[in-house]
Amino acid sequence: MIVAQEKVSTRRACRDLEVSRSTVSYVPEPPASAPHKRGPKTEISDEALLAAIRKVIAESRFHGEGHRKIRARLRKAKGIRCGKARILRLCRLHGLLAPTRAVHTRGDAAHDGKIVEAVPDRTWGTDFTTFLTDEGQGYFFLAIDHCTDEVLGHHVTNQGNRWSALEPIRQAVRRVKGVFEKDVCRGIRLRHDHGTQYIARDFQGEIRFLGIESSPSFVREPEGNGIAERFMRTIKEQLLWCRHFATIEEARLAVDEFIAAYNAEWILARHGYRTPSEVRAAFMKAAA
Repeated sequence: MIVAQEKVSTRRACRDLEVSRSTVSYVPEPPASAPHKRGPKTEISDEALLAAIRKVIAESRFHGEGHRKIRARLRKAKGIRCGKARILRLCRLHGLLAPTRAVHTRGDAAHDGKIVEAVPDRTWGTDFTTFLTDEGQGYFFLAIDHCTDEVLGHHVTNQGNRWSALEPIRQAVRRVKGVFEKDVCRGIRLRHDHGTQYIARDFQGEIRFLGIESSPSFVREPEGNGIAERFMRTIKEQLLWCRHFATIEEARLAVDEFIAAYNAEWILARHGYRTPSEVRAAFMKAAA
């Protein structure tokens, strides 16, 4: 038995399916192999710029840097000046963008102040993290300046106690002040969390002896210690999560090398893409 098929007009079909006729009639153009840059011809072609971008990424000792830092390194090291949007377009097209985390919705902040200082040695931050070696768990402690983002002291050990937490602070005092004596750091605040190492009587007593004001961050508000927390993310992504360490000593040597490179080569967007060492040197020159 043959059933005759009724012809249905486009208008009726679209009405029954609840779609617009323009949607049915639209025929997309075949996509181009690659989007072309609009506007006037630039001094450097996309192909040459892409090769320079890949070279900058390959030469950098740090990985996962975004298109803004790539642009800064192109300008600083290669003398290539081009728009941020153009570098973003090429990086996105060729899969060279740094991975990003999803934004999580948070409640109201405990405070709306800023933790970044305008000049060095007003606020230092301290924190610690753990990592694994064949010898067992290791601990990394640091002290960092809230203006320059310069790591002033660090300590790698297998003991996560209050004495280990004090070691980077002692290094910072000797590095900045040159001496270790009573009230030598009067006027400096130390931002820390509520870990047992930092609220211990011995820790608080020693920083009080040095004249350092204890400045604990709000509970469950890690942003209050954001300078130290951000560096911890950096060293995890660049070193501690990427390398296998057989011994604590091997980890210590690797961390020493990384922090020396960080202070001398890591560029900061909020300081005009200068390194922590360059920022401190500029402040010292201005104060001289």
